[in-house]
Amino acid sequence: MKARLDAIDWKILRELQADGRMTNVELASRVGISAPPCLRRVRALEEAGVIQGYRALIDEKTLGFDVTLFAFISLTSQSEAEILAFEARVKNWPLVRESWMQSGEIDFILKCVAPDLKTCQNFVIEQLTATPNVGQVRTSLTLRQIKNEPVVV
Repeated sequence: MKARLDAIDWKILRELQADGRMTNVELASRVGISAPPCLRRVRALEEAGVIQGYRALIDEKTLGFDVTLFAFISLTSQSEAEILAFEARVKNWPLVRESWMQSGEIDFILKCVAPDLKTCQNFVIEQLTATPNVGQVRTSLTLRQIKNEPVVV
């Protein structure tokens, strides 16, 4: 069900997406309310699942993960059991950072991040193409990221 938010809730969400580490006092000041109701609103947004969590955004290249690859997967069977089995495998592959189920010819798109091209190649050959029920794997190496805006509002 879609959350019902007022103008203050939207301000809270915008501010937290810009800086999730600010104190409640600072957040309250920025959205124009006092600290106690601000904290209640944040907790209500968390409990409602609007705010799912907090995390640091890491530049993977500074840690040696220089290659980003998108893999386009077509399954041979789209039965519920086969889809769930594939999803379970995806969740255990550390190179896969994002996975999206699609409609149409492509069943899944995987965003994979690796330290080098050899690691990507091994993953595609030894993991993806060897996975039961995987019919076709197409890959695309990225050249550079143009936009990374992990915010909603």
